[in-house]
Formats: sequence, structure tokens, C-alpha cells
Amino acid sequence: MYCSKCGAAMADGAAFCSACGQTVSPAAVPPYAGVPAAPRVEYAGFWLRFLAYLIDSVVMTLGVVLVLIPLIFLTGLGALLSRFHPGEELGDAGILFLIGLFLLAVTVSLAVTWLYHALMESSEWQATVGKRALGLVVTDMAGQRITFGRATGRHFGKIITNMIPVFIGYLMAAFTEKRQALHDMLAGCLVLRRTI
Repeated sequence: MYCSKCGAAMADGAAFCSACGQTVSPAAVPPYAGVPAAPRVEYAGFWLRFLAYLIDSVVMTLGVVLVLIPLIFLTGLGALLSRFHPGEELGDAGILFLIGLFLLAVTVSLAVTWLYHALMESSEWQATVGKRALGLVVTDMAGQRITFGRATGRHFGKIITNMIPVFIGYLMAAFTEKRQALHDMLAGCLVLRRTI
């Protein structure tokens, strides 16, 4: 199948052209009995994505807390933590313990956020809870569901996006043609708003 606007080759079942963004019109797709018309596709804007991020932040914070608190008590770290009293000098062992506790919290946080994004965005939902609530989906450049590996690359691409000052890597989603942030470009992904 070829794009009616630019003539580029398109994958079978693609919702839009990956070269120019032209939506595949229902007339361009052969009619099949019982198959609903393809939904119209729009790129998700910056503010809608930001709102989804806020919802996801609440969900991930709850997830980290629900994993970290039982982990602290099941490993006996809670009992060790109760030995420290305010105003008391910690000493070398106490400082090492607090550093270890901090590293445990960071590790759990990284694992929960990575699995949350990668598993949800590569699932049938194609979205995290926040994106799903706002009708957004994450796709590859042809509008297809992404793999777990690509979702993982997109998630860790946010590390590079975070390195750019003044949130420019994220603000790119407001100004680029396909409304992609830097991590979307790195992973070859789009965030779309589906409407019928």
C-alpha cells in the first residue's frame, strides 16, 4: 500500500504514513465485511501528555511505596531503622546503612517505573494509566503497537531527555511536526490521540 499524499510505501494496516503523517482514509483501505473503519489519528500535544505524566506520577509513587514498605519490613531493615534516634550521632555504620537504604529505594524506584512504562506501553492498551485515561496511545512510526524492547528504549531514552537543560527535550513535543519529545525520536515512537 502506498501513501496517497507522498507516495511512500506503507505497512499493511498502518493508520497513517510514517513519512508525511497523512492519515489513511477509509476509502484507501479495501472494505472488508465486519471490519470497522480505521479511527482518525491525531498527534498528542504537549499539555495533554503533561497531564498524563502527572497521573502516571501518582500511580508510580503508589507503586513504589507498595513495593518498598513491605520490602523494608520483610528484610528486617525496619528494625535496624528503628535503632536510629534523632539527635544521636550516626557513626560510620549508620551512614553506610542510610546510604544502602537510599540505594535500595532508588533501585526499587527505577525498576517499578521501567516495568510500569515498558509493560503498559507494549501491552494491548499501548498506554500507561495516565495516557489511557486521556485517550493516548504509544505507537511505532507506522502506528503499530510497540515491542517491550522499544518501550524499554523509549523509557531509558528519557535519561538523555532529562540531561538537556530547561526541559527542552520534553518541550520538543510542543513544536515538532509529529509532536515528538526527544525520547520519542530516539526510540522511533509516536504518542497519538485516537478519536473515531
